[in-house]
Amino acid sequence: MKRNENLVPLSRDHHFGLLCSWKIRQGIKKNVSYDRIKKYINYYWQENLSRHFEIEDLVLPETGNNILQIQMEKEHIEIRKLINTMNQTKDIRILGDFANALSSHIRFEERMYFPHLEEYLSDEKMNNIGAQLEQIHQKENDSYQDEFWK
Repeated sequence: MKRNENLVPLSRDHHFGLLCSWKIRQGIKKNVSYDRIKKYINYYWQENLSRHFEIEDLVLPETGNNILQIQMEKEHIEIRKLINTMNQTKDIRILGDFANALSSHIRFEERMYFPHLEEYLSDEKMNNIGAQLEQIHQKENDSYQDEFWK
């Protein structure tokens, strides 16, 4: 199904988020050091993901489906907690947990939450989301220098 044009900037972000998860998994498979992968995750969080979450929280309206809204918010909180835990430990499983949580969250938004918005919200509300995104959204930037995943 084609994504509503007003949500496309967020879907493009999701592409880069899935790529981030893939890079982390590749690093784990290659036995890259915990600190190298952790630095990348912190970079990606600061440069892209934290802003993406803030924008979603700001522009995506209540839809009447509290279950989907609550799940999105809970997953944002879970990912934030994983980043905090990652910075306080050296447990390699946390890196995999982060990659899995991010990937799962993106799949949820793309397969359930965004289709719900497209169905539930009026054209006017969707256009309002698009106008807000045009004002505040910036393209993802993943120009991280240490390509540990290669």
